[in-house]
Amino acid sequence: MKILLIGTGAREHALARSLATDPGVDELVIAPGNPGTSALGRNLPLDILDGAAVAEAAREMSADLAVIGPEAPLVAGVSDAVRAAGIPVFGPSGAAARLEGSKAFAKEIMAAAEVPTALAHVCTTVEQVSEALDAFGPPYVVKDDGLAAGKGVVVTEDRTAAMEHAQACLAKDGGDEATDGEAAVVIEEFLDGPEVSLFCLCDGESVVPLAPAQDFKRLGDGDAGPNTGGMGAYSPLPWAPSDLTEQVLERVARPVVIEMARRGTPFTGLLYCGLALTSRGLRVVEFNVRFGDPETQVVLARLTTPLGAVLHAAATGRLGDLPRLEWSDGAAVTVVLAAHGYPGTVRQGDPITGIDTAESLDGVHVLHAGTAEDESGALVAAGGRVLSVVGTGADIDAARGAAYRGVAVIDLPGAQHRTDIAARL
Repeated sequence: MKILLIGTGAREHALARSLATDPGVDELVIAPGNPGTSALGRNLPLDILDGAAVAEAAREMSADLAVIGPEAPLVAGVSDAVRAAGIPVFGPSGAAARLEGSKAFAKEIMAAAEVPTALAHVCTTVEQVSEALDAFGPPYVVKDDGLAAGKGVVVTEDRTAAMEHAQACLAKDGGDEATDGEAAVVIEEFLDGPEVSLFCLCDGESVVPLAPAQDFKRLGDGDAGPNTGGMGAYSPLPWAPSDLTEQVLERVARPVVIEMARRGTPFTGLLYCGLALTSRGLRVVEFNVRFGDPETQVVLARLTTPLGAVLHAAATGRLGDLPRLEWSDGAAVTVVLAAHGYPGTVRQGDPITGIDTAESLDGVHVLHAGTAEDESGALVAAGGRVLSVVGTGADIDAARGAAYRGVAVIDLPGAQHRTDIAARL
């Protein structure tokens, strides 16, 4: 099987790592990829928001499958262009990707499918925001209606900060059909309890769950500091209810897939269910329409079933034909190394050394995200979240130890990382 993988981050590096070790994959092209993915396949410079260019790249390599990693090309409808070229795609249509592209639309779908979620007000004016904040009270939860690279949510006790974030969201151009084209912001009730991520493979009808994971969204130890795209994750979750996955399938994933099909926009690809296990039961925090980062790094590290055939089955409506997925008995922990200044203005160009040393350690591998090569070919930081250091082991403690041993031998001036990923376990 020949596969075209779209994206540049650690998520795509994790996907590439799994696909490159799949005996059923003969050729892997990563567009545009990163310095780490170049060791696993052929990197191809490409504008991933240009559907025609992506479709042409897939045609030129006679791809059997295109896998679209990031949310932006999915929301832009790139998968539609590739499907129109006759090539199976793992990733939803532009219409179905609105589940992530518009939180207002996601709330509409959840209401129709009777999916448990936080109470919310979709606001298009400052006056509506003010009323919603007062109605819910602190802690205030303010969400950008559109895509925000994992940094569009503010949870704060400070009403002024909540209002400022809401005004910034409303100042953006445009909106979604769910808000009649007006810029919008979603104000939600605060959900107590731990959060969990569950990825569900979908082929428009069938739903197959992957292993649950938990990520750490705040920048600092003890969940201090601003929200980020994610500073680490671990899997499995030994504390989670034994029936958690079945609850999510029955109450969330399957009803959403049924509702999307009913509307004529069948969902094919990855439905990321962000969940809160509250004192009142399971609640959906958010949907994404692609593999999450950094949870992908730990979930795929535990998957022993070859990935290529699984993604192809989802893309071609054959998930129901697959045998049960197989998982390692061990655990995986990932720790994100972020650049100086993240999640604000980041410093780029700092040299990165020690990756080879880290990967020589037992149970450690390193995934590239915001990296590049300078004019001399040296590896440098080129983004906010720079590396994901993944540790695997017999249990969470062993995996965590491996990950932090890997972090300790990598040098990136000004780097930031949390020291408490999975520590409470």
